Amino acid sequence: MTEPLKKELAPFSAERYQQMLKRCDPVQRLGQVEKVGGLTLEAVGPPTFIGEACLVETLSGSKVLGEVVGFREGKVQLFPLGDMEGIGPGSKIIALGQSLKVPVGPGLLGRVLDGLGRPIDQAGPLNNEKTYPLTAAPPQPMARRRIKPPLALGVKAIDGFLTCGKGQRLGIFAGSGVGKSTLLGMIARNSSADVNVIGLIGERGREVKDFLEKDLGPEGLARSVVVVATSDQPALVRIKGAYVATAIAEYFRDTGADVMLMMDSVTRFALAQREVGLAVGEPPATRGYTPSVFTLIPRLLERSGTTEQGSITALYTVLVEGDDMNEPVADTVRGTLDGHIVLSRDLAHENHYPAIDILASVSRLMTELASPEHLAAAAFLRENLAVYRANEDLINIGAYVAGSNPRVDLAIKMYPALTKFLRQGINETVSFEQTVDELLKLQAEGAESAV
Repeated sequence: MTEPLKKELAPFSAERYQQMLKRCDPVQRLGQVEKVGGLTLEAVGPPTFIGEACLVETLSGSKVLGEVVGFREGKVQLFPLGDMEGIGPGSKIIALGQSLKVPVGPGLLGRVLDGLGRPIDQAGPLNNEKTYPLTAAPPQPMARRRIKPPLALGVKAIDGFLTCGKGQRLGIFAGSGVGKSTLLGMIARNSSADVNVIGLIGERGREVKDFLEKDLGPEGLARSVVVVATSDQPALVRIKGAYVATAIAEYFRDTGADVMLMMDSVTRFALAQREVGLAVGEPPATRGYTPSVFTLIPRLLERSGTTEQGSITALYTVLVEGDDMNEPVADTVRGTLDGHIVLSRDLAHENHYPAIDILASVSRLMTELASPEHLAAAAFLRENLAVYRANEDLINIGAYVAGSNPRVDLAIKMYPALTKFLRQGINETVSFEQTVDELLKLQAEGAESAV
């Protein structure tokens, strides 16, 4: 056989086809829908497992992707990952023999995907070399590198008072309309991470393009992957959107990159899981949330962090109901993460942005990340802010007499400069070194005033 003919026949080699045959499942496992109730399909067969992907044929012949979510009295319960129109008793179900996976690769940068990892930005198909499973085990505790180098997020209030490290996980807690999305956009543009992976879970459809064009901007999108699962989509798609974003972040971490994973919001992920849990017969527990919600939240959040290859620094927003910072989801997330950032509605009403309440926020790793001088300056300024807040009512009504308490006098003098430091324009870029220098300068000015 000539060499040109060998090259031409190379794609048809026996070895290649043997590998394909090994991967091929010649048995097609089938079942059929018996009952449709609410958002759940109940089927007779096929032999399957929890999390397996299935195709459901509609009466018109089209196919809808679904996932096995439970079993009841020998029947298989599925949640469709698309429109249920056309599905009825007798619709055929084909088990695919595997759980859902997401395509990954460098070509994801700058792309916008739906909750199942399919492109929705009209920029052509994805050209990626491999796939990652949506659900994966968190890194083993002994395989996690200790978090030592700080990661600049480009927001003075955070870098100065709530210093974050590479691989740290922080929660952003706030009510609606206090500036979570704007803060995420600032961090995505200004952070020193190599790659941003942003999951918009349960967002209003109108807000997606606003976030991409106004908050994130072209420079932020160029080094980001955005996963969108809007509030109108099935609950299972919203859940999968969180898993897709995490799996993509894991891929970039495995390549050695320092990844910034931002998810907005964990609350809507929890609401979607509650919807699924109630549909398959789970009993409601705390405030109507099913037990599976409090099982899945730590499992999702623990997947970020450090490994020997790279790191995933994660910011998870929590939409607190009625500004109640102790509601069940907020309490669970706060107990799992390495710190929390609280956005205050009162500060937002004062046009103080970003509306970060420094006194209510904490980074549990700051003492290991910041220099002694940085820590001393932050502690000094935080103390003065606390003194001012404790006496704010007396100061505002004129009941405080200057000279009565030296600590209050110093706090009053420092408050305007401290407030100015904590405010930052949306498009204002500040390096970590500039932030620390400003903080040390503020401390020096305060020490001089105290003398």
